[in-house]
Amino acid sequence: MNLPNKLTVVRLIVIPFFLILMVVPFHWGNVTFWGATIPVSQLIAAILFIAATITDNLDGQIARRQHLVTNFGKFTDPLADKLLVMTAFIVMTGSGVVPAWVTTIIIWRELSVTGLRLLIVEQNGQVLAAKMPGKIKTTTQFIAIIFLLLNNVIFAMWGIPFGQIMLYICLFFTVYSGVDYFVKGRGVFADGFK
Repeated sequence: MNLPNKLTVVRLIVIPFFLILMVVPFHWGNVTFWGATIPVSQLIAAILFIAATITDNLDGQIARRQHLVTNFGKFTDPLADKLLVMTAFIVMTGSGVVPAWVTTIIIWRELSVTGLRLLIVEQNGQVLAAKMPGKIKTTTQFIAIIFLLLNNVIFAMWGIPFGQIMLYICLFFTVYSGVDYFVKGRGVFADGFK
């Protein structure tokens, strides 16, 4: 297994630790900095999440630069992103930070696009790689989650709900990129409508 794929697998391994830190009621106290008060366990979860997002950026750069792009990487890398993002949104919905309808739309899009990718692989033998709208979607989701986990750190000093603003920006790109994938992959459904 090459280095980019190992980084993707590490991202998958981080998910249960992130989940445990977010849902188990550790009583480690709070920290306050840059206008935000954050439970220590949530801060550690946020650091894990940030580390995972860095590996997402690194594995893609390394794979392209060293010509290590594989079908495993093209499929597993976005899958790891989806699992990480869906876990974070589900946890934050449970704690009342993210509305359930937003999480539902995001999960619906993520699972639908994954299903489309599987259909394309089955029909064409090729993995549909992430395009620019999907990359913007992932980036805005990561930013929204990080600032929601960190209780709008920095922006909290001015009362700006930056994480919530980014949540709705990422929701727009989530829907837009999902529509884009289905428009570009519509040929896979051609046989079903004959």
